[in-house]
Amino acid sequence: MMSHQLLLFLGYTARLSVWLIILAAIFVPLERLFALRPLPILRPGLLEDLGLYFLNGLVAAFLLGVPLAFVAAIAVNIIPEAYYSQVDMLPLWAKLGAIFAIGECGFYWGHRWSHEWAWLWHFHSIHHQPNALDWLVNTRAHPIDIIFTRLCGLVPVYVLGLARPGAASDNIGPLLLTLGGTVWSFFIHANLRWRLGWIEQVISSPRFHHWHHSREINVNRNYAPMLPVYDRIFGSFYLPATAWPQHYGIRSASILATAPSPPLPGDIQTLPPQ
Repeated sequence: MMSHQLLLFLGYTARLSVWLIILAAIFVPLERLFALRPLPILRPGLLEDLGLYFLNGLVAAFLLGVPLAFVAAIAVNIIPEAYYSQVDMLPLWAKLGAIFAIGECGFYWGHRWSHEWAWLWHFHSIHHQPNALDWLVNTRAHPIDIIFTRLCGLVPVYVLGLARPGAASDNIGPLLLTLGGTVWSFFIHANLRWRLGWIEQVISSPRFHHWHHSREINVNRNYAPMLPVYDRIFGSFYLPATAWPQHYGIRSASILATAPSPPLPGDIQTLPPQ
C-alpha cells in the first residue's frame, strides 16, 4: 500500500516537474521580450512560489477526487435516472460546451466569495500579497483556497451528470476545463504588456486580470478566470481602454487579513500602444 502511494506521489511530482519546465520555457522568454515592467527572474519569493506550485498540485491531485465522488453519489440518488439518460445522449461538443460554461460560472463565484467572505479571504489573501505580477504568481495560493475554488467549478459539473467520477472517458471535460483554466491562469498573471483589443471583451487577458490584483481603484473586480461575460452579468467587470494598474497587492502583508484592502487614492498608469 505504501509503495503504491509512493509511486503515485513520485508520478505526480514528475508530471508537475515536466509541466513546470514547459511553462518556464514558454513564459520566461516571453516576459523577457514583452515585459510590462522589468522584473528579475530570480525575484524575491521565487522559491516560495515554486514550493506552492508543487504543494498545490499534489494536494489537488490527491484530495479533489473524494468530495467530487461523494457529491456525485448523492446526486445520483436524488436526481431521476431519466435525466442522466438524456444527458448521456448529448453529443460530445454539447457536453464540453456545457462543462466549460457551467464550470467557469462556478469558478467565478468561488473566486468572488473568496473576496467577500472573511474566512475565505483569510486564505485567498495570500494570492494577493505580491506587489508585482509574473506568470509564477499564479501558484502563490493556499491549498484550501485552491481546493475550494476548484470544487465550486467542478461540483456543479458532476451534480448535473456532465461527468462521472472514476470513469476516464467521462472525465475528459473536467480534465480539459481544469487543465485549460490552469494554463490560462499562468498567462493572465504573466508580466506581459500585450493588449488583445476586442478579444479582451470575450476572453480574459493579462490586462483584465492585472486589474483584479490592483490596490488602487475599482478593487474586487474581474473575478472570471477565462470568460469576462460573467463579470458583465454580475456587475464586476472593469477594463479601461488603455490603462494598466500601477500598484498591486494588499495593504497588509499578513495572511490574517480579513477583508480586501481599501483602494489607494493614487493614480493609474497608461502605457503607450504596443
